[in-house]
Amino acid sequence: MANDQAILNFIGIARRASKIVSGQEKLLSEIRSGRIHFLFIASDSGQATQKKFTDKSNYYHIPINNGYTKEVLSNAIGIKRTIIGISDQGMAKKLIELTDNNKGE
Repeated sequence: MANDQAILNFIGIARRASKIVSGQEKLLSEIRSGRIHFLFIASDSGQATQKKFTDKSNYYHIPINNGYTKEVLSNAIGIKRTIIGISDQGMAKKLIELTDNNKGE
């Protein structure tokens, strides 16, 4: 559980550093441009949304995490969002590390 909090805190840091992208159309455009390096999809988002972004992330080889609800993700960044993209490669690498550690718990 401590790792979950670390991940959510890190998302907040990414938000304050202006390294997140949200909003479906903007996010799709950034994914196609190769500027998104990690994707959070809320576990309680709609099926069509989940499928669209899961397919895009698979095609563009973007790691995803869908272990958090809309409410949890929204609280982490302070804005109501369902999908959050991380645009900084270094931050994405750290999030991959944190989410991989989370799987082991």
